[in-house]
Amino acid sequence: MGALTKGRYLSVMGLLLLVYCTVSVICKGATGDAQPDALPSVQGTLPHFIQEPEDAYIVKSNPIKLRCRAAPALQIFFKCNGEWVHQNEHISQEYKDLNTGLKVREVMINVSRQQVEDFHGPEDYWCLCVAWSHLGTSKSRKATVRIAYLRKNFEQDPQGKEVPINGMIVLHCRPPEGVPVAEVEWLKNEEPVSSLTDDNIDTRADHNLIINEARLSDSGNYSCLASNIVAKRRSATATVIVFVNGGWSLWTEWSPCNVPCGRGVQKRSRTCTNPAPLNGGAFCEGMSVQKITCNALCPIDGGWDEWSEWTVCSSQCEKQRSRGCNSPAPRHRGKTCEGNSEATENCTDGLCTQNRKLLHDVKPQSMDSSNDVALYSGLGAGIIAVAILVVAVMLYRKNHSEYGVDVIDSSALTGGFQSFNFKTTRQGVAERAEFHAKAPAETFPRDLSRDYCGSVDRRKKGLLTLNGPLSTSKEQLRTTGVFGHPGGRLVVPNTGVSLLVPHGAVAENMSWEMYMVINQGEASVQTLEGCEILLGPEVTYGPPGLDLFCPVAMTIAHCAEMDAENWNIQLKRRTQDSKWEDVMSVEDESTSCYCLMDSASCHLLLDQPGSYALVGEPLTQAAVKRLKLAVFGSMEASSMSYSLRVYCVDDTPHAFQGVVAAEKIRGGQLLEEPKMLPFRANTFSLQVSIQDVPQFLWSIKPFTTCQEFSFPQVWCSNQQPLHCAFSLERYSPATAQLSCKISVRQVKGHEQILQVYTAVAETEKDSVPFFMQTDCTITSQTGPKAFKIPLSIRQRICATFDTANAKGKDWQLLAQKLHLDRNLGYFAKQRSPSAVILSLWEARHQDTADLDSLASALEEIGKIHSKISPKEQDEPESDFNHIEAGAVLCGTGKLTSHKTEDAAPEYTG
Repeated sequence: MGALTKGRYLSVMGLLLLVYCTVSVICKGATGDAQPDALPSVQGTLPHFIQEPEDAYIVKSNPIKLRCRAAPALQIFFKCNGEWVHQNEHISQEYKDLNTGLKVREVMINVSRQQVEDFHGPEDYWCLCVAWSHLGTSKSRKATVRIAYLRKNFEQDPQGKEVPINGMIVLHCRPPEGVPVAEVEWLKNEEPVSSLTDDNIDTRADHNLIINEARLSDSGNYSCLASNIVAKRRSATATVIVFVNGGWSLWTEWSPCNVPCGRGVQKRSRTCTNPAPLNGGAFCEGMSVQKITCNALCPIDGGWDEWSEWTVCSSQCEKQRSRGCNSPAPRHRGKTCEGNSEATENCTDGLCTQNRKLLHDVKPQSMDSSNDVALYSGLGAGIIAVAILVVAVMLYRKNHSEYGVDVIDSSALTGGFQSFNFKTTRQGVAERAEFHAKAPAETFPRDLSRDYCGSVDRRKKGLLTLNGPLSTSKEQLRTTGVFGHPGGRLVVPNTGVSLLVPHGAVAENMSWEMYMVINQGEASVQTLEGCEILLGPEVTYGPPGLDLFCPVAMTIAHCAEMDAENWNIQLKRRTQDSKWEDVMSVEDESTSCYCLMDSASCHLLLDQPGSYALVGEPLTQAAVKRLKLAVFGSMEASSMSYSLRVYCVDDTPHAFQGVVAAEKIRGGQLLEEPKMLPFRANTFSLQVSIQDVPQFLWSIKPFTTCQEFSFPQVWCSNQQPLHCAFSLERYSPATAQLSCKISVRQVKGHEQILQVYTAVAETEKDSVPFFMQTDCTITSQTGPKAFKIPLSIRQRICATFDTANAKGKDWQLLAQKLHLDRNLGYFAKQRSPSAVILSLWEARHQDTADLDSLASALEEIGKIHSKISPKEQDEPESDFNHIEAGAVLCGTGKLTSHKTEDAAPEYTG
């Protein structure tokens, strides 16, 4: 026995058992002693397996059980991997099948993890059953035993996608390796996705998820769930965004002409709502508003024709005549002629009789006396009227021949403050009569085309230029700076003009020497059309070959009172042949340029270097441009004389600096804080008068206390200062104070009062004017200190909002909360819409000292996001929390200091 192997032992035992069973049966059959309890058997039947061992998987360290059941069977043994399993490892039992009466034997063994791991064969660990009966043996099927597992990492995670509506979505998923092979289930927003409930979804193809036609409801967070008997594994989340590109609605009907008569504007609009862009879809390209000029037919009042000839005297002693209302006939809601169309008079031409007598024979006595009274009354009234007229004309001519109107415009700055030659009496009366005879009609365009536009054309050939107000020099105002990847800011001091170069606009390891110039002297407005005027300085930035990754933000001050109904404001660019081309209208939308009009400044996002100007065309008489009024004073050559100079200039910092420079040379004193006057486009002139001069201390030449600028002089000044002078003489050297009022008013318009109270001592001439003590001299800043938003906060904002989100948290919401939500198509074309929005915010708030508005907007967005996603409120930190905290911290930090060494500002003398 010791020499036999375990297998041979079992084989021998089986054969012996078979021989024993056969012999015992034969013996029992021969003796006839059959036991009553013996189980019956079927002669000639091999064992039949009622239950065969099944494939099994070992989970963790838990052994598995293999079972066999056969009938008729005298014995059953397991054989694993070709070797017999020891009898002691078998658990057997037998019983009688009540249906067949056959003996049924059932055997079970345990297979452990260690047994499977210790087996090293060409195939998996396997076991089968061998059952014996009287006639032989039967073998069961092989059952494999494998160790179950599921690896952690997916072979392929699904990837997020952005697809247009009705497009096909295919999400790929390859589950982790495992035994048995893992089954895959798809989840959308934590809910199972099934193709059984939605015909549009197919989940059967190689574990992939296919959505045949994307719907808005298909947007969400998708994940792949793999599971087998061991574990479950979940893939990374793939965000699917189904977006809708915007489409234009139909154009509305053209609006009525906005003026009742003459040249006006008609509008029509369309909205990007057919469909509206959703989930980051592209904004509609093109303009949302179209404007065309219109000419409303002006009412024509009727006029009488000439009277017809008198008819023959009738028998009733009457003759008649008539006229028609056809010179012209009333049209377009015009008034009909006033008066009678027919006239009747008595007649006594010898053909008419009364009581059978000729009418000329009947002469009442009262007729002669009444005719005499009427004759003498008419003669007396005529003589009195002629006398009054003669006296009025003589006084008028006397005044205008002795004291001409002292009006000085900007051309006088180059030659000191000498006024124009006084007009002669006849010229003055004629020109003033011509100007005032052009009384404003009911509609603006007719006046504009006759009085205003004609004057503009004449002045374009003469005085008007695009240059700034400095008269002592034609040098350009220029500032330069070298900018690299960190970006920076260029500023022309005291002009309201600046240029913001965003971070990242210049490629890394590169730098550009950039410049900004306010053009003066050489440029002219001869290429501007019609009634257009310059609303701010012409600004050039370069160099011409500048290549940037994102647009720069230019700020230009303007002098228009913003109202789209009264102004047509265009951004223009100078071409190489010095002509002006339209870039865009500030009311329209464009994908090539962005224009944001504030009350006093215009903020531009520009891609191309060049010369730019803001040009306005008034559409109605209600159009207003702002004038800045200032009064300066200085002693004249004679110590007894004092000169007051009143300036009327466009209300922009650049234009006023020309006045400051000229007065600094003269040693003039600013006597009153400058004030603003709204100047309307109603074709009426501007009057400047001096009032309340102490008559016993000061004298002024008679009839010079009121001076006047014509409407074209003021309206078309184009950044050039206009001024007039009042010369006063004191009676005594002891008079050391001057007090008076300067009234500046537009006829049928607004009025502003400048209060003068100053000392006129000689020593005052050398003092420094207070307006020069606060001049800004910083021209450029580079690096982080040039920006209000720290770079880290800026990057977090861009990372948060540039990525489209199914819950609406994208750059469009940021633009809306920062009040920059018009012309969104321009932002949509940018690489980083959020970065461009923040650059525009920087340019718009460069004069404020904190980040309150930005922090408030982000806080509001955070609240909206929390309401939409309440599950995320319990998270310890979020991107919004970081951004809001950083923004508020920066708002209270040291961003307002521009004098640190890191900022490295450049200074001019």
